[in-house]
Amino acid sequence: MTDEPRYRVRARYTDDTVTVYQAYHPAIGVPAARDGRFPAAWKRERMTWIKPSFLWMMYRCGWATKADQETVLAVEIWRDGFEWALRNACLSHYQAGVHESQAAWKRELRRAPARVQWDPERDLGLNPLPHRSLQLGLGGEAAGRYADEWTVGITDVTPLAREAHRLVREGDREGAARLLPEERPYPADTGLLGHLVPSAG
Repeated sequence: MTDEPRYRVRARYTDDTVTVYQAYHPAIGVPAARDGRFPAAWKRERMTWIKPSFLWMMYRCGWATKADQETVLAVEIWRDGFEWALRNACLSHYQAGVHESQAAWKRELRRAPARVQWDPERDLGLNPLPHRSLQLGLGGEAAGRYADEWTVGITDVTPLAREAHRLVREGDREGAARLLPEERPYPADTGLLGHLVPSAG
């Protein structure tokens, strides 16, 4: 897509919810999908990173083959929560033109319950594309809200990941593409993302 903007959130969403992806060791992922909530072993004090892009999640977990990432979860959360996290997020790296100074960015980073980084989106071969994919890190208050208030449902999509990977390995990229979740541009105005988009983009 030559007209794809460099920075844009693309996601599977409804009027009320948005789906994000995470990968865990089965000891966490399996009970989370079974019970629809994260188990006690899920550490709230750690920053947890959610990804709206299925293929970026596949890049990160190696199609569910990497150690401690063998279970891929599709986590459906309230859009209100997702947007709260974005509004209260800080870029994970200093960016001239977005932040007044390095010191101002560091102060913001310490206060922010969420952080954002933009990494190259991936194709079916997990090769980088020119446009970027949102990674949203949730810590402190945001992590607690994610687990206790925002999560609507959790689905184990590991079988989908493995089947798509099988088709890619066999050279059937069209078949693999048909399996992918439909991700559309997420409606986001400058009030939602303006403080999170590097001006150079």
